[in-house]
Amino acid sequence: MRIRIGKRAAGVVGIAAAIVLAGATPALAATGTVHTDSGIALTVRATPSTGGSPVGTVADGTAVTISCQTNGSTVDGKYGTSDIWDKVGDGYISDAYVYTGSDGRVAPDCAGSTLTCTTAGTGDSKTCAQAVAYAKTRVHTNDIDSYEGWCDRINAQNYGWSASGSETAYIHWTQIPASFKHPGDTQVPAGGLAFFKSSGAGHTMISIGGGKFLSNDINGYGSYTETTIAQIKSKWGQTYLGWSQPWFKVNH
Repeated sequence: MRIRIGKRAAGVVGIAAAIVLAGATPALAATGTVHTDSGIALTVRATPSTGGSPVGTVADGTAVTISCQTNGSTVDGKYGTSDIWDKVGDGYISDAYVYTGSDGRVAPDCAGSTLTCTTAGTGDSKTCAQAVAYAKTRVHTNDIDSYEGWCDRINAQNYGWSASGSETAYIHWTQIPASFKHPGDTQVPAGGLAFFKSSGAGHTMISIGGGKFLSNDINGYGSYTETTIAQIKSKWGQTYLGWSQPWFKVNH
């Protein structure tokens, strides 16, 4: 899961033959091709982190077998910004430097790969679990004025704030420090905040786990109901940006 510019179409000639995709729901190992900005070898690390111990290198242009994928340090690379790391052999390489032919994951999740929601460093008065529990008590199908159009404020209220401190949901996303964000990653843990971009204010909603979210307006103006990233994209035509830990400008 990452934000890429033309990755699906880039480098098709001469590379496509080396790519084996696992489909929309990856179940098998996949292959990709390493491409670095400078042409130097890519470091393989013991853990999915830029601080992980080096355990080898992969030369630029090398086809690799990806046994599984996991989340780790966010890296700006050849194919955009990504917090996904690919397991190759006994180590990990940043997926931001691997051409896979897809904007999403192409291999199974590595064991223990799912990130968790945390309020560490945010100053939130509620934990992620408490925020999710409170959000669930607010579910309704009525048209309530205080819910209509107030997605960012609703998220803040779930975490104990009266407002987020940001003018719009999209502006909120741009204000969140990079260390709290996971661009393009659709595996959002319960309590994590998903963000979208549109021609207007954008949108945000809270994850309740298992690919489910609570959002205002999507199933009726002023309502607060269960939804998915796919529904927001298809029904409203918004672009998914990624998810973040519950960081709010109001406290920073």
